[in-house]
Amino acid sequence: MQLGATATTTEQGGAAGFSALHPDIIKSHVLTRLDGPALASAACCSATLRHISVDDKLWSDICHSTWPSTASSPRLSHLISNFPDGGARAFFSHAFPVVVADGGSVRPSSNPPAELISAVDIFYKGKLIFSKVQETETVTGWFRCSPFRIDLLDPKDVVPTRVKHPEGDGACAEMIDDMVLSWILIDPTGRRRAVNLSSHKPVAVQRHWLSGEVQVRYASILAADQGHVQCGIVVTCGASEGGEMQVGEVSVEMEDMDGNHLTGKDSLVFLHRALEGRKGTGKNRVDEGQRRYTKYVEMKRERRERKLRAESALDMFCVAFGISLFVGFCCFILCR
Repeated sequence: MQLGATATTTEQGGAAGFSALHPDIIKSHVLTRLDGPALASAACCSATLRHISVDDKLWSDICHSTWPSTASSPRLSHLISNFPDGGARAFFSHAFPVVVADGGSVRPSSNPPAELISAVDIFYKGKLIFSKVQETETVTGWFRCSPFRIDLLDPKDVVPTRVKHPEGDGACAEMIDDMVLSWILIDPTGRRRAVNLSSHKPVAVQRHWLSGEVQVRYASILAADQGHVQCGIVVTCGASEGGEMQVGEVSVEMEDMDGNHLTGKDSLVFLHRALEGRKGTGKNRVDEGQRRYTKYVEMKRERRERKLRAESALDMFCVAFGISLFVGFCCFILCR
C-alpha cells in the first residue's frame, strides 16, 4: 500500500514538475528536438503544450529542417509563414502526407493556379544530395499544349555529391531503402495550397546494363472526373570518376491509365484537384504510397485485359461476319 502511494506521489510530482517549467524552457529545450509528427502529437497532451506548439517560428524551423529547399527561397519562406489557417503549421499539414487518391472528388472552389512552385529535396542515407526550388508558369500556350513535364536540370547538367555511389547487384535494393524524395507543389496565388507529389520512397529502381546509371522512380496517384492518372517522378543517378554519386535528372510527368502523356492543360486539372482536395494524416505514408501505387498498377492491368478481350471479341465478330458474307456470296452464286 505504501509502495503504491509512493508511486502515485512520484507520478504527480513529475507531472507537476513539467507543468512548473517555464514555457520558454519547454519550447527551446524540449519542443525544438521534435519532428513535425511528434510535435503535433505533443500538442494533444495538454493545454499548455497545445498553446506553445502553435508557435510559427517552431513550425518554420521544422519545415526548413524537413525540406531544406523551403529555406533557400525568400519568397517561399514568406509564403509558408503566411500560409492560410495556421502559417507554417498549416503548410506542414499539407506537404507532409502523401496524396489521397480520392481527394479529387472534392470540386475546387477556385480557378486553376497561374503559377506553380516546386520545392524538391532528395536525401540518401539521411544526407541531403539535391535541393532546388523552381517556378513554373501555367498560362502560356506552350505549357498548356505541350506534354506536361517539369525538369529541374538541363539535359547535360549534373549535380555532384559527396556520397559514394552504390555498386554491384545490391545497388537497386540499396536505393529503394535509402533514397527519399519530397516534391512539394505549391500554389502561390489564390487560396495558397500545397501537396506532396512523391511516394516518399521509390516504387521502382532500374539499373542500365551498359552505362551503370540508376533510374529511381517515385509516383503518386491523382484523381478527377476523368479518372485516375499517375504522377511519376524520375531521378537518374550516375557515378563520377571518383566513384561519388551525381544526380543527372530530376523530372516529373503525368500519364493516364493507357500510358499516354497528359498535356499541361489536362495535367493542371488533376494537380488543381490534388491541391484543393482532402489530405491524408501522414501516418504510415511510405506503406500507404506503395499500396496506392500497387492498386493503380492492378487497375491498369485489369483495364488492359478488358481492352484486349474487347478487341478479341471485335476481331472474332469481324471474322465471323466476313465468313458469313463469303458463304452467303457462294450460296448466291451456286443457286443462280
